[in-house]
Amino acid sequence: MRNIGCLVNLTTKQEHRLRSAIHPDRLIFLNADLENVKTIADFNQCEIIFGNPPKSWFSTNTKLRWIQLESVGFGEYLSTDWEHSNKQLQLTNLAGFFSDPVSESILAGILALLRGIDQVSLFRDKYEWVGDDLRPTLRLLKKAKVVMFGRGAINQRLEKLLEPFQCKVIAFGKSSDQAAIDSELNSADIIVSTVPDTPQTRNFFNRSRIMRLKAGAIFVNFGRGSVVDDEALADALESGSLFGAVIDVTRDEPLPQGHRFWNVSRLILTQHSGGGTANEIDHKIDWFLENLDRYRNGATLHALINFSRGY
Repeated sequence: MRNIGCLVNLTTKQEHRLRSAIHPDRLIFLNADLENVKTIADFNQCEIIFGNPPKSWFSTNTKLRWIQLESVGFGEYLSTDWEHSNKQLQLTNLAGFFSDPVSESILAGILALLRGIDQVSLFRDKYEWVGDDLRPTLRLLKKAKVVMFGRGAINQRLEKLLEPFQCKVIAFGKSSDQAAIDSELNSADIIVSTVPDTPQTRNFFNRSRIMRLKAGAIFVNFGRGSVVDDEALADALESGSLFGAVIDVTRDEPLPQGHRFWNVSRLILTQHSGGGTANEIDHKIDWFLENLDRYRNGATLHALINFSRGY
């Protein structure tokens, strides 16, 4: 019998389902309280973890063999010396899990900016009727040039969603030649970043790069907030050099009250909700149970993280 620790918040129904599905293994619910001695003691008995444990716990658990994260991102674990800390430990994430909801959120945000939906929502709150004046400012997505930074599942799905709009789509990975990326970025109507937080992507969209973007472009970030210079992006929006932005992720979450993103114009802030769906947790359980079956049978785990590559 294995001990499986869970750090995912479940309903009573979901808990019963998970307990039944992992039988005869034992399910232990943990909380991420670093000061809770019992929690750490329970964690040290677990061979498998479902959820995102504090990285400081890893060194005390000699039984740990597999962690199934409930996220795609794993930036908080990059600084761990995996090679020497536990050579038998495997980490899997949810790579590809959020491709449908995130890509639809990106498309919704872009269309909201182009068609003025963000603006009319504000005017309604003010009881202002500005339809005739708004009409000349509206734009089409059709045949826009879209440059994607990131070649993962989200942008692959987004490219499919853009097909009816006849967009010209160009995609780059985080290891692509920067001169080639810049050449295309400078003429892009829409820039979409979905890359993770890695040393190569951190501050990629710095002030210099943002200032060189095409006038009237839309900037979209649904990857990690560390990729973007917030101040430079806010300046570009306030000056009008960018048409708008759709931002799902920020450097600090929740976003601090004094941050400029709260008040800057033409910025849609989706508050890291882009991957959400009503049945998100149930699907995460499905994912974990499928990987648990692989683990029990000695098969290669799905979405296994390779820390030497950084993804």
